[in-house]
Amino acid sequence: MAEISTSDKGGSRRSRQSTRVDMTPMVDLGFLLITFFMLTTTLLKPVTMQLSMPDKTTDNASDIRESETLTVILDKENKVYYYQGIPTDPNVILKTTNFSDKGIRQVLFNYKTKIGRNFTVVIKATDQAHYRNMVDLLDELAITNNKQYAIVNTLTTNEQNLLSLQSRPSI
Repeated sequence: MAEISTSDKGGSRRSRQSTRVDMTPMVDLGFLLITFFMLTTTLLKPVTMQLSMPDKTTDNASDIRESETLTVILDKENKVYYYQGIPTDPNVILKTTNFSDKGIRQVLFNYKTKIGRNFTVVIKATDQAHYRNMVDLLDELAITNNKQYAIVNTLTTNEQNLLSLQSRPSI
């Protein structure tokens, strides 16, 4: 505890007083507070995205019209390609966008208003695409409230041909 000691050296009329404060209770109180807050706080729970996977035992293949489907292909350098329809169709045009708010988000909003609520997004990624791009696209789907989407892990040869034509420099 705190103590005040007075000492009279040499018998002088002026006495010198020294104070000494014991800090042990303050340190104990500090550790008690740290322990209390560590035990009573809730730690940050991980935020996960809920995915519903199809059941492998039953055939849940649903018929989806190509007019109600948008295929999105993720590529290197944060490029996003998209098209509507079948890639073998000669009228299919592969369009390019990015992850800005005027990019893929606007495309998803436009297709949702144009097609309606039965709108399905097919997500495909090249080998050069980053994992972050997939997460960003899933976030954009959540922002635009698109609940129907499928993740496909391979590109068809027609889609690879469309991408090679797109990445070829123009003359």
